[in-house]
This record gives sequence, structure tokens and C-alpha cells, in this order.
Amino acid sequence: MINGVCHCGSVSWELSVNPDSATACNCTVCRRYATLWAYGYENVDIRVSGKTNIYQPGDFLGVHFCASCGCVAYWRANAPDDDGQRRIAVNLRLAEIADISDIRVRRFDGLNSFQFSPDDGQCVIDYWP
Repeated sequence: MINGVCHCGSVSWELSVNPDSATACNCTVCRRYATLWAYGYENVDIRVSGKTNIYQPGDFLGVHFCASCGCVAYWRANAPDDDGQRRIAVNLRLAEIADISDIRVRRFDGLNSFQFSPDDGQCVIDYWP
């Protein structure tokens, strides 16, 4: 299990599975937030708590950030999928580095090709100075 919490401690999330990878996306939103996403389903793999404000960059999802300190905590799909489950992704940068350091990072070109780049073998620890 991996836990994440914003800077002030008001918003938190819990990821019940160890992800195979984290996604570093270069779309116009993700590159500005410098997020590393791990995916799941709300109240199945991921539970969230705390008061958030929401930025709605499009029709598909809302980006949730702490109403107090502004840390980006997660994105959540606006509607459930065909199975009735709601996709959600947590920002792994809110977790302790010791808990996520070995997770492989996959680069996703959300700006141009909408495809993953070839795996370069980097892990989360490679993104920390």
C-alpha cells in the first residue's frame, strides 16, 4: 500500500496496489504540474479524502488539488466507465520517496502523438535530484 498527502496534510490518498509503472505526461496540463500518475479505480484501488478544488481542463476529467496548500493530489474521471467504475489517478509525488523509488516511469506523449515513448529504464528515484 502507498499513501500520499499534500504539503499541509489536508488531502490524502491511499493506493492499495503497487503500480507496475508511473506515467510522466507532457500534455499542456501535466507538464505544468510535473506530476507522476499511478492509475486505478476510485474506492477499489484508490481512496481519497480531504477538501479539494477542481480544475476542469476538458470534458473527460477533473484535476483535484488541495484547497489549502494547492498541491495536485489526483485526477478523477467525470463519469463512470461502462463497468460503472470511475477511473482515477494519484500524483505519486505526494508519497514518500522510499515507498515509490523503484517504480518504473513511462513517458507519455500527451501533447503530440498520444503514445508512450520507448521504455528507458528510469524509475521514480531518477526523477528526484
